[in-house]
Parts: sequence; structure tokens; C-alpha cells
Amino acid sequence: MTRRVVLIINPASANGATGKQWPELVVEAQRLGLRVEHHLTEAPGHATELAREASMAGAEIVVAVGGDGTVHEVVNGLVGAGGTPFGEAALGVIARGTGRDFIRSHNIPTKAKDALQAIAEGPIGRIDVGEVISTGDPEGGRRFANASSAGVTGAIAKRANGMSKRMGGTPTFLLAAFQGFRGYTNTPIHIELDGRPIDVTASCVVCAIGHSLGGGIKVAHGARPDDGLLDMVLVGDVGAKDLALNVHRLYTGTLGDHPQITHVKGVTVTVSGDTPLQIEADGELAGTTPATFRCLPGALRLVIAS
Repeated sequence: MTRRVVLIINPASANGATGKQWPELVVEAQRLGLRVEHHLTEAPGHATELAREASMAGAEIVVAVGGDGTVHEVVNGLVGAGGTPFGEAALGVIARGTGRDFIRSHNIPTKAKDALQAIAEGPIGRIDVGEVISTGDPEGGRRFANASSAGVTGAIAKRANGMSKRMGGTPTFLLAAFQGFRGYTNTPIHIELDGRPIDVTASCVVCAIGHSLGGGIKVAHGARPDDGLLDMVLVGDVGAKDLALNVHRLYTGTLGDHPQITHVKGVTVTVSGDTPLQIEADGELAGTTPATFRCLPGALRLVIAS
């Protein structure tokens, strides 16, 4: 049966190349027999509105055409507070950004034609979504598709979002990371993991659904997006020098071997402290601590590459 697909296209993605190339994607989708509608985003948050409207109007698959930020917005258009769905649409992704962490975590094809083939023919499964409710978030709480964190990673995301991505996602993030660590002071924080208290001086707390963030850093090696749990990665009292000495661990899946790294699983994580910490969700700024992160098991339908 031919699938009804709505493409939500961020024309600014891929450093603006998507704004010129998106008609080719529509033609290819039609060639594959898909019933295609398409919409171009015009401002931050627009993809969320378009995705919600498309799903509630009966779209079978809503496709995020852009980077991880576009995926983040589309997911928030498909899944509401507490995991309440807006319609029945599944998520499809055509990666046009630099980080591409969501597709890394879910083995989605990197090439647009292969991704469209999966959207046309691939099975649809369910995966978990994270939710973060934080202080001062203009959204009043949001879902995250891949990972959300508090601390230096929020400062790094803020810095990276203001940088050119022409170098690519990984070099951009690493540069932002070194700059961010150099200017960051680790502070005492209070964490509760499913009610169990943890008090520590740390640089950041990451709550992950997928295994990768920051352009390919395997922050939560072995994370499963369908186990109903968050992978909480606590990065202790480390700085720029320690980062430089352990860059190799970031991409080999051995980050957890570092003595200042704690990797545990849970459903709900709360983070607070005397100093408000910047929150990021899928690389987007999302308020500050105090904050609560939790897993919403099976809240999102996703086209899976066969």
C-alpha cells in the first residue's frame, strides 16, 4: 500500500544546500510511489507545528529533512507531554545536518536515496523518547529524541550553535568542547536517580536514549533506544586537559573506562544544585536546572531501515 508521507524540510540545513536541493527529494519520493506533501520551515519551532498538523491530519509518516535540531522539533510535533501522541504518524529521517547523531543511534541510512527507500518500504517500530522539564524553558518541557544533558555540555551546545558548521559536525563540536571546558567551572550538584541520591562535583550529567551525541561521540556506549530506560552518564570533576588526553575514548566506545565516568540506567533523573546549569536537549538550549529527565517508553513510532 502506498504510504502517505509529509516532508518537513529545513532549507537552512546542510549550510543552506537543502534550500536548493529539496525538489530532488520530492521527485525521488514520488518515483518510489509515495504520496508526498512537503512543507519548508520558516523559523525555529515551525517544524514542530508542521509535524503536529500533518500527524493529526492523517499522515502515515512525517519525515524530518534536516539536522538533529529538525528531528528534535518534529519529534515534539509527534509526541506531547508525558508521551501523549499527536495523531498516529511515524517518524522518518533524511539527514541533512552536520551532527547526525540520531541516525547514528538508529542505523538510518546517511544517503538521502537510501533513507527514502527505507521510508517507502521499511518496517515501523516503537522506540523510547526522553522528556525534560527544566527551569525557564520557553517550551515548558520538551521531548528529546537522542539525549539531553546539564552542565558543560549545555555551555558547549550554546557555543556550537553560534559557530559555522562548514568544518563538519565533529570538528565543530570538538572545538566548542575545548573552548567550553576551558571557560567552565565544575560545581557541586545533587542528582536523584529513581529516588537514589548522588552528590558530586561534576562537569555534566547526560541522559541518553541513543548512544551518540556531539557529532559521533559514543557517550552512552551500548545504549538501547527501546529498553524503557535512560542511560545516565555522569562526567565527574574533569577539565580541558583531561578532555585532550582522552579524545580517543570519545569515539571508540571506551569513555566508560575513565575513572571519572559513571554510566548507569534508570527511569527518572533529577538534577539540582546551588548554581543553575544550562540544559540542552538534542543540542537545543532548554532552560536550566533544577530539571527532571525521564524516559517515555515506546512513545515514538519510527521507520526502521530493513
